Amino acid sequence: MRRIFLVLFLSLMLPCSAFAKEISVAVAANVQYALQELKAEFEKNADIKLKTIIGSSGKLTTQIENGAPFDVFISADIEYPEALHKEGLAYQPPKIYAYGTLVVWTLKDLDLSKGLEVAADPSVKKVAIANPKTAPYGRQAVNAMKHYKLYKEVEPKLVYGESIAQVNQFVTTQAVDVGFTAKSVVLAPGLTEKGKWIEVAPDSYDPIAQGIIILKYAEKNNLKEAQTFYDFLFSPKAREIFKKYGYVLP
Repeated sequence: MRRIFLVLFLSLMLPCSAFAKEISVAVAANVQYALQELKAEFEKNADIKLKTIIGSSGKLTTQIENGAPFDVFISADIEYPEALHKEGLAYQPPKIYAYGTLVVWTLKDLDLSKGLEVAADPSVKKVAIANPKTAPYGRQAVNAMKHYKLYKEVEPKLVYGESIAQVNQFVTTQAVDVGFTAKSVVLAPGLTEKGKWIEVAPDSYDPIAQGIIILKYAEKNNLKEAQTFYDFLFSPKAREIFKKYGYVLP
């Protein structure tokens, strides 16, 4: 009897957060810095914890197709979530939450006033982009270089990261001379003072429409919590955070 009373007493003394449900959120690497603020704001006002898995949108999509237990997928484009919806792996159609902005970033003493032509400069030996096959920002970096007719000249210099996260690592360690990354990265705390960057002209690449989707796994397990987080990402507070990190709002 004493044990029963002790268990009841301890359960009453534990904070509500001890009983908070957890949802798994697969997140494109370009969103990881904004997500830190989004996560803090969300968890402050909801008894729901977020477990985040960071990666390239293509690789995360493959994991979902192979049965990964993710509740929500925040992609770097709308195409991967749309494909998952067509495959019957989503609870509802995807929705665009923001448009990404492509930038060129360097920690070297380079003249970025040249624009993208800096990548073709003879002094630049290595240029990092995310894998165009799995990462939308890498795909659009290629499109931008083709738009300026620089791709053939720069292609031999290209170093491919698995995602934007690895591109950022290449740039910050100066393993490459320049890298194509997301504006949300260079505006992140701790990175704003590192190196210099320029925006890539938006008319030189396809719009990076970033999509979010609730997955079938959530429908069976955590639908209410997943829907709560999904709705939060379209709230005024979340939109304010996305804007702070350089995203263009739909």
